[in-house]
Amino acid sequence: MKRFQAQPGFVVQAYRFALDPNSAQETALRSHCGAARAAYNWAVGWVEASWWQRRAEETYGIGEADLTDWRPWSLPSLRKAFNEAKHTDPRFASWWEENSKEAYSTGLAGAATAFDNYAKSKRGARKGKQVGMPRFKSKRKARLSCRFTTGTIRVETGRRHVTLPRLGTIRVHEPTGKLLHRVQAGTARILSATVRHERGRWFVSFQVEAKRDLVRVTRPGVAVGIDLGIKTLAVMADSTGEIRQVPNPRHLNTALKQLRRASRVVSRRRGPDRRTGQKPSRRWEKANTARNKVHHRVANLREDALHKLTTTVSAEYGTVVVEDLNVAGMVKNRRLARHIADAGFGEIRRQLTYKTRQRHGTRIIAADRWFPSSKTCSGCGAVKAKLPLHVRTYECDACGLVIDRDDNAALNLAALAAACTTGTGVAGDQDTAKVSKPRGADRKTRATRPRLKAGTGRAGGATLPHQRQTETGDRRQDTGALTLW
Repeated sequence: MKRFQAQPGFVVQAYRFALDPNSAQETALRSHCGAARAAYNWAVGWVEASWWQRRAEETYGIGEADLTDWRPWSLPSLRKAFNEAKHTDPRFASWWEENSKEAYSTGLAGAATAFDNYAKSKRGARKGKQVGMPRFKSKRKARLSCRFTTGTIRVETGRRHVTLPRLGTIRVHEPTGKLLHRVQAGTARILSATVRHERGRWFVSFQVEAKRDLVRVTRPGVAVGIDLGIKTLAVMADSTGEIRQVPNPRHLNTALKQLRRASRVVSRRRGPDRRTGQKPSRRWEKANTARNKVHHRVANLREDALHKLTTTVSAEYGTVVVEDLNVAGMVKNRRLARHIADAGFGEIRRQLTYKTRQRHGTRIIAADRWFPSSKTCSGCGAVKAKLPLHVRTYECDACGLVIDRDDNAALNLAALAAACTTGTGVAGDQDTAKVSKPRGADRKTRATRPRLKAGTGRAGGATLPHQRQTETGDRRQDTGALTLW
């Protein structure tokens, strides 16, 4: 898909509205999303067919020059091949005209992106976890989604309807006046629209290029450090010494009793069985819908609480300091996985990142993953060698300071911002120098010696104290304790 670059003074943002389609419109929505999935599966099979053909030919001793040519996976190539095949392929010939061309472009674009990610990951040019070969999307598990980039895409003047290509005018569950006024005033332009089914409802998201003036924060000269946790969702300590605690609402824990009861009802109904082809009963479908509503309510409550928290923080402070938490590794702890996932640590950081950038032009700093915020004394800077997780009170052996463990960590995070120029609420202060290892931070936190490779005399696969293991597996020199956006 083409990526839009916002003009100076403009940002690309999304406006999402819940839809209330009638039965015919919901059938058309599902048809478009199914067409996108079918096009994706066709593209994956079409590209990989040449891979398997070449592999088979190699087993017969055919030379490299005589092997079947590789099939390209760029979006223009996939579109050209699909347009030639849709008239004769029995999977599409009888029904492809029922949907907008944008539905098929959505699937083909997704396949092109999947192959690009696989190729980049294969040669080490992509960060993060290694990406495997694209796989076919299951009709039962695939998320229903379709994107429209051309055609009639508009918000109707009545503020209660939207118009999409081939789908026509669909009623909106909530008024669209906020977006409509900006479009009519010329301060916003709709680039695309994406329909998606999630949490039991249909939503439409408009990608909009909008003019946004940066809003000055309430306390531009104050930096805040945020220490996330389970017992207390966030402990916030600012550079003035003020400490505030945000309790963890624990939405999932609150609904567990209701979920157990709903799940017990579902288990006593005749559900689907893929092995025997058994269809679910109407009573099972009704009970499953009731159980899903509980899950959807928990997700909505969590989303609302996190947005309120991040909006409040980003609108008040000139600099926000957060931790670079390894959330993917933390959820592997079976005792804490449910609580960590319910808290939404990764979502908090994601929301703070875009809200500080786009809305206020302030700065967000991520403390290095190995920065000992809990082990460092916020009073004198002394660093403890060990501090078990069950010890909730920090006692400094050097200066005698006694303070809550989370409060101490938040104060240390706020102190990191003192190494840089504190943000003033304007975009020009985003680019500042990095500082290496403030307040005596180091990475020597390993309690046991790493296993050595035989005959090498060095740790096999272990990260040395002066190096950092990145997600792509390469080793780089220490870049300090701060990462700035």
